[in-house]
Amino acid sequence: MVTFSHADQGTAEAAWAGSELSVAPELPLGPDELAALRFVVLAAHPDDETLGAGGLMARLAALGAQVEVLLCTAGEGSHPDSPTTSPEELAQARLAEFAAALTVLGLGDRWRFLGFPDRGLGSHADAIAAAVRDAAARLPGRADQLVLVAPYRSDGHSDHDALGAVAAETARKDGHALLEYPIWYWHWATPGDQQWRAWLRFPLDGESGAAKERAMAAHATQVMPLSPAQGDETLLSREFLGHFARGYEVFAWTPPRDASGPAHSSQDAEEVFDVVHNGSADPWNYASSWYERRKRAITLAALPDETYERGLEVGCSIGTLTEDLAGRCRSLLAVDASGTAVRRATQRLDGNHGVRVEQRVVPGSWPGGTFDLLVVSEVGYYLAPGELADLWDRVEASLEPGGVLVLCHWRHPIDGWQLDGDTVHALARQRLGWPTTGLYRERDFVLEVLVCPASGTGVA
Repeated sequence: MVTFSHADQGTAEAAWAGSELSVAPELPLGPDELAALRFVVLAAHPDDETLGAGGLMARLAALGAQVEVLLCTAGEGSHPDSPTTSPEELAQARLAEFAAALTVLGLGDRWRFLGFPDRGLGSHADAIAAAVRDAAARLPGRADQLVLVAPYRSDGHSDHDALGAVAAETARKDGHALLEYPIWYWHWATPGDQQWRAWLRFPLDGESGAAKERAMAAHATQVMPLSPAQGDETLLSREFLGHFARGYEVFAWTPPRDASGPAHSSQDAEEVFDVVHNGSADPWNYASSWYERRKRAITLAALPDETYERGLEVGCSIGTLTEDLAGRCRSLLAVDASGTAVRRATQRLDGNHGVRVEQRVVPGSWPGGTFDLLVVSEVGYYLAPGELADLWDRVEASLEPGGVLVLCHWRHPIDGWQLDGDTVHALARQRLGWPTTGLYRERDFVLEVLVCPASGTGVA
């Protein structure tokens, strides 16, 4: 359990600004997706919602998305030593501030107060979960189209951690997506910690950023002293508030795990991609498309080393990228689920010594041995979320310390499959926690290079 005080000096925002946080990948939800989804926003205390997700909430309101906000406590314990304001008076003041802030964010008529005691949420997990499910029922639709927005479950404040844990478990059981917003984490953690490296940015436009600033000012009991008396000091210092004046918000994103929509998985891959490859000698125009040729060139240029001893390419299709990788690897294994694709790749690569092509449906049929280069290009979203998690386990077990993992994926929705490219990359960073040494992102694809730490696990 993290121990800290709001009065601690904490980590300066300048330290976070000097880290790679400002160039973290963006949340893979555009305006159309946000407008189509439904959101239940959870706050442990008045002001949590504005600090962590005020910009997102203002944007959702502007887009006309369905949103309901659940406030768990009145925050009556924020000034326990106040000589001028009782907990009951503070509760009334903070609830009024919350209502004013929600009005500024465009959600003034879309919130409910649950009335749990401040610093006591850990004892009310079942009741909170029931309230979340009631709110979800008031926003009818598919389970995987509902997003829970809650405090980060390891934020360090007991109420934040308890509420975040309830949200995460409810999302997992009920098939919802989850956005976790850190608050006190920015105060006690440092850029040297690893948790934030898997998180995503949500850029704020001018209107949502301004609405967040005005909403935060509405929480006067927290951003100004209650009185000049000792015990009535300002709770949220100017330095602390600097963490929330960024032009973006930061979330830990977990997509829905058991969505009720399309059910394709790796078990379908052999049949699906045999049909695709039997229908065309080059189904994605790998050889003729400038987009494909340019993307391969960028992928090769992103490899940090000139040569590799042992490479593995997952999902080689007809072998166009394999042919280019062969010039950078002393030995290279390329695998694909489609027998037709494997036959065509074998023909293309005939005469390339040190290259072999095998039919394998990953992650179940994973090759033995270790590798210092592993390429997963345009493959991750063809796996179910659980299979993708297994894939990262396989990657971690077979990539040598210092080895390179290259991810490259299309950034738009894939019809008939659960995941998209940005989500695949986010889940890789979240599961592996490896440093990203190269990142290239444009409208249509994202390319990322991660390096296995020197303390890599080797073969499982």
